[in-house]
Order: sequence, then C-alpha cells, then structure tokens
Amino acid sequence: DWMLITAGSTDHFNTMTASWGGLGVLWNKPVATVYIRPTRYTDEFVQKNEMFTLSFFEEKYREALTLCGTLSGRDKDKVSISGLHGEPLPTGGVSFREARLAISCRKLYQDALKPDHFLDPAIEKNYPGKDYHHIYIGQITGVFLAP
Repeated sequence: DWMLITAGSTDHFNTMTASWGGLGVLWNKPVATVYIRPTRYTDEFVQKNEMFTLSFFEEKYREALTLCGTLSGRDKDKVSISGLHGEPLPTGGVSFREARLAISCRKLYQDALKPDHFLDPAIEKNYPGKDYHHIYIGQITGVFLAP
C-alpha cells in the first residue's frame, strides 16, 4: 500500500507519498520504520518534529496520493490541490479526514543510510544522486480506523 508520511502542526505541515517502511517491535515497543530521501521537503518536517504519522487510503484516493508524491510542498499547496483535508490526531500529529487508517508515531531514532554498509553492491543503483534515505523509527502511539 502507498501511504502518506506527514509531520508538522495542523497550521504548518507537509506530507509525501511513500511505500518503503515497515511495522514491528523494537526495544520492546511497537514501532514503524520509514525511509525518506533528504531531498524531500517532508524530511525537514520529520527531522524537526517529535511526531510523524502514516496515513493509508482506499484505492479511490490513488490520484490524490500520486499528486502528493509528485508535487513539492515547497512551491505548491499540494494538500489543497489533492482535495485531502488535514486533521489532528488525538495522540499528536496530522492525518487526513479521508484516511481509512492512521498511525501516529513518536520519533525514537533517526539516521542516514551509509553506502559503505551496503552488503549487496546492487543497492547502490537506487542512489544515482547519492541521496541516501534517512531512516526514522517511531514508537506507535495510536492507531485510528475510519468510522
């Protein structure tokens, strides 16, 4: 599934479409791990904020997620253009009224992928611009299903 990774406040947030990530348990806590290239505007928001959210949508919102993945929030109000509506979650962070599932996360860890740690040389082909993903691990603080 595609998801939107979102960080910031309801007054000033950014979101991006992503498909790389995972859920699990780490350090005896339920966690979500996401990967964001440092060139993405959303990366600045995730770095600066304690919380980030993951929002999942029904297939009918595929076009909105495509827009959120191709437009930059630096120059356009892509949320308005997409027709989505940001809303705060009770546990913190911003999700969307249209989401079927939202997960709020409190950051526990952040780092950057290090190419000298790649054990498979083929991985490097994913980084022609040397823009190695940042890794964020967040403790899941809430899971919300659409009514």
